[in-house]
Amino acid sequence: MRRFTRMAWTAVLAAASVAAVGAGPVSGHGPERVAPGVSYRTFTVPTTHGSANVHVVEADLRHPGVRTGLLHPGTVSAREPVSRMAGRQGAVAAVNGDFFHMVETQHPGVPATGAPSGPAVADGFALKAAVPEGQRFGWAPPSGDSAEEVFGVGTDGRARAGRLRLEGRVRVPDGELPLGGLNQYALPVGSIGLFTSRWGSASRARAVCGTDTVRAAPCTDDAYEVTVRQGHVVSASAKPGTGTIDADTQILLGRERGAEALRGLVPGTAVEVRHHLASTAPVPFRFALGAHFLVRGHREVAGLDTRTAEPRTAVGIAGDGSTLYLLATDGREGTSTGLTVRELAGVMRSLDCADALYLDGGASSTLVTRDHTHGGTVVRNHLQQGQERRVPNGIAVFSH
Repeated sequence: MRRFTRMAWTAVLAAASVAAVGAGPVSGHGPERVAPGVSYRTFTVPTTHGSANVHVVEADLRHPGVRTGLLHPGTVSAREPVSRMAGRQGAVAAVNGDFFHMVETQHPGVPATGAPSGPAVADGFALKAAVPEGQRFGWAPPSGDSAEEVFGVGTDGRARAGRLRLEGRVRVPDGELPLGGLNQYALPVGSIGLFTSRWGSASRARAVCGTDTVRAAPCTDDAYEVTVRQGHVVSASAKPGTGTIDADTQILLGRERGAEALRGLVPGTAVEVRHHLASTAPVPFRFALGAHFLVRGHREVAGLDTRTAEPRTAVGIAGDGSTLYLLATDGREGTSTGLTVRELAGVMRSLDCADALYLDGGASSTLVTRDHTHGGTVVRNHLQQGQERRVPNGIAVFSH
């Protein structure tokens, strides 16, 4: 595969900034002001497998009134198109986010949850934790990557990457039990997971399927679930349940050793659950979602795929966290070929990103901006089969 030097990539981008390029539903003619501090542009990237149309939003996080947030439908297991979520939340630009549990083919009779694989934080509140490494869906990142890795923006307003690890305990009358999961579609073997009203209405059956290393491993028969309301156990079940969870209610679901521990909690037992997502970042995340490194410290990570060109979505960090790039390519139809993961990393480096992270691609790749002509939001990139896929989360940019 042809490798582009930094100078070559810069030349491509410079040419794209002054020439019209095939842009998708709304054609681009170089930089376009979306809102104060937020701009959009499109350009083509030449590769040995054809040209790829690339769409980029740049947000100046130092600009007064510019802020970011988690794009999401309201619960972890719900999914909506990016444009609908962006319009409802008032975002001026947005892209799709984390990989997610879209289909379930390995465990017959167990429904897909729609929940993302990685951690998620919205408005400083922990929505969910990461599934075990072997339970992730989507792209298989190079060795050394972690299911706990995230992209986000901190309380200091700077974009950054980091890791979010669940730390929690379940306090019961005779001691404490470790908490192994929070609103996630797969629990570690032998653990106890917490489900709250933020989970949504999806079945919790998938949470006891697979193992920490083998996603296709059978579901365990050794599971137990207790319902806690206002700090006391009110009911129990030998099977994971489904349906919405009230705001004053918590569900504890255990598998193997975790199930055995929960069987001792009879109705009336006092229970207190404490948890947080411990961060490697220097300040707390205001919002965060699961993502995987493409570029770290201005260098491409090793082991990126060089063969398969697909629609891609990525987020980049420049200017010591003060500049944010949202990127998506066109879909599989039309003249655009998409990019390999390594080519995607090259594009992010050409934007002078110190760090860049990969998000869900394929039919999920969607970039939207405010539509000044008709109001609302408009999809900028060509979508696979012309349809927006419903996704569980994304990155939103706001400006006023």
